[in-house]
Amino acid sequence: MKKKLLYTCLAGVISAAVLAGCSKAPAGGKEAAASAKAEESQEAGQSEKAREELVFVNYRDIRDLNPHLYAGEMYAQEMLYETLVTITEDGYAPCLAESWTISDDGKTYTFKIRKGVTFSDGEVCDANAIKANFDAIIENKDRHTWLEMMNLLVGVSAPDEETFVIELSKPYYPMLTELGVTRPFAMISPKAMKGGSTKDGVSAYVGTGAYILKESVTDEYAIFEANESYWGEKPKVKKITVKVIPDNQTRILALEKGEIDLIFGKNMIDADAVNKYKESGDFKVSLSEPTSTRQIVLNTTNDILKEKAVRQAIQHATNRKAISDGVFYGLEKPADTLFAESTPYCKIGLTPYEYDAEKAGQMLDEAGWVMSGNNIREKDGKALKLSLLYNSDSVTEKTIAEYLQSEFGKLGMGLEIKGEEEQSYRDNMKAGHFDMVFNICWGTPYDPQSSLSAMRQPVYGDFAAQQGLEDKKEIDEAISEILVSTDEAKRQELYRFVLTRLHEDAVYIPLTYECNKAIYSSSLKGVGFTQTQYEVPFGQMYFE
Repeated sequence: MKKKLLYTCLAGVISAAVLAGCSKAPAGGKEAAASAKAEESQEAGQSEKAREELVFVNYRDIRDLNPHLYAGEMYAQEMLYETLVTITEDGYAPCLAESWTISDDGKTYTFKIRKGVTFSDGEVCDANAIKANFDAIIENKDRHTWLEMMNLLVGVSAPDEETFVIELSKPYYPMLTELGVTRPFAMISPKAMKGGSTKDGVSAYVGTGAYILKESVTDEYAIFEANESYWGEKPKVKKITVKVIPDNQTRILALEKGEIDLIFGKNMIDADAVNKYKESGDFKVSLSEPTSTRQIVLNTTNDILKEKAVRQAIQHATNRKAISDGVFYGLEKPADTLFAESTPYCKIGLTPYEYDAEKAGQMLDEAGWVMSGNNIREKDGKALKLSLLYNSDSVTEKTIAEYLQSEFGKLGMGLEIKGEEEQSYRDNMKAGHFDMVFNICWGTPYDPQSSLSAMRQPVYGDFAAQQGLEDKKEIDEAISEILVSTDEAKRQELYRFVLTRLHEDAVYIPLTYECNKAIYSSSLKGVGFTQTQYEVPFGQMYFE
């Protein structure tokens, strides 16, 4: 298949319990016995055939799968569409481009397009089709300017059917990473575009990937079937039915009843379920290496949070280990910094904010926030009260929010917690309508470059949250220089500068390092994780 499994860390490798019904031949001689045997044979054939179908679950609908926009479920887009290159644990590998060269000055990328590939509607996927996709993306350039590549892009061309060329105004070191992730540089059939455009929608979700979308009913289910014209290795699972089940406990019950085969995702499974099924004979549990950082973003334009001393006091008041142990049973390790040291360029020796409630209280006292008669700190007649926004679709954020509400209250800080459904939560975060908000960094393979690049644009909450920083302009300028740097040592120093500034400014409260999780039927094999955290690698899976 096009992507190698990056890591599969089994939290519990349990021997499979085979549940088989036993049929007995009824009394009545050879005919009855033969009839029973025929029924058993038919049932066995049906069972064997059914093992080519996998039933998956997600907490929401697949939504708009236009690969050039950002609304759809990424696991579904990964099933349908492909990119020029793919990202593996060993680096970049060919996909729709079978090879590529980079000019000496780092400004021109020339791709040799794989021959014999067609979209699932029969349209040829050659260099002209690739250019049609890039033209559609460039037409909607303003939507993608969080990617510095779009600001550096001079033009694209297809000199012939097998050659595609990208020209930049400056060298850009994350180029292949951005071309290798799902969106916006995944390829859709030009026939599915509307007048050569995708910015206002597409007529069908047609790619070159291992699966095609056969049917979907909004907020109920979606059915994917193997793409018989797929150029790569054909998947063993021929049909994937995705059920929409928003509630965590209902998903678990569906798994136990055998109604679904696989639950997969960072926020789809809580730690209680992981621990429960580690000891199960019917199910297996897999955990990935850390993928991203769970964090709380502090809005520096807030009248209270604009004070660095307050932000730093909140850092010391946050018991990350208690959250790791109490909420995640240690499955997600405490996060000391915005990015794990295993992330490229991020092992720079930053000193973590250690949990110290007494120190946090002293810092607030010194900043003039003193306890009042109602156990809430005040300064100049203003109460130390803040709100924390969380995604109500997450099975863990509410638990963490309630814990912090209690802990911060002991320090004399009032914390109102507000849960909103995901789209509303994201809209408010992007607009800066929050005091404190849960977020995650972009994770593998986007970090640190894409997370930092997006801080310069109103993409998510980072841009709004950093507006109160005195050194915001310097940080942004350094990030821009990082992205076009060609000197590795200079790039590392720039990263050190940016990450140190953000750490000392205490804009982000890192909580835990997230990992991907999967619980699945013991008969399902090949479950693992790839370099792209949002991909569910169905193509590697099979039933025994």
